Amino acid sequence: MKIDPHEMARKDFYNTLLAALNPRPIAWVSTVAENGVFNLAPFSFFQAVSAKPPIVCFSVASKRDGKKKDTLRNAESGKDFVINTVNEELAELMNQTSAEYPPEVDEFKETGLTPIKSELVKSPRVGESPVNMECQVSQIIQFGESPEFGSLIIGEVVCMHVRDEYCTDGDVDGWKLMNIGRLWGKYYCRLTDTFEMTMPGPFPK
Repeated sequence: MKIDPHEMARKDFYNTLLAALNPRPIAWVSTVAENGVFNLAPFSFFQAVSAKPPIVCFSVASKRDGKKKDTLRNAESGKDFVINTVNEELAELMNQTSAEYPPEVDEFKETGLTPIKSELVKSPRVGESPVNMECQVSQIIQFGESPEFGSLIIGEVVCMHVRDEYCTDGDVDGWKLMNIGRLWGKYYCRLTDTFEMTMPGPFPK
């Protein structure tokens, strides 16, 4: 099958991408508006870019009416955000925050989640999340034009918090974190079926 993305509606190609590129990590992004209202929303177009300097990025699509989502507007005005990780215990609450609430709605209050004051940024952390990454916005790149555009938000991790119960011998324990992944449609996945491969050594002469 050959696919020409330029001949497809955005939603159709979006669904194609979701099916092909999976599983994907989930960035549960918390921000704060200029009027002080907290916002929390999940994004699965998310990845680490660099370890030194510590850079992460996530992508925000425009709303159906072509307007900017609250997360993007808040990142533009506040110049910071927090990425919170999601495990199975938090899955339902994460899914609830994916709804398109009006800008004046605080998703922390809607879900009963705990906003924790960050150390170096204005955006709050999710107290129940295993890992929080406080980030300063480095760059925002827009692709496309309204009403169908996307924005890549790039940020530097300036402080990272990991709850003690998810560490072993002073290191973050990925098996304890048990982050969930995003698939396509209504589907997610758990970290329960894994296999090992050893990285090969230098190519022999």
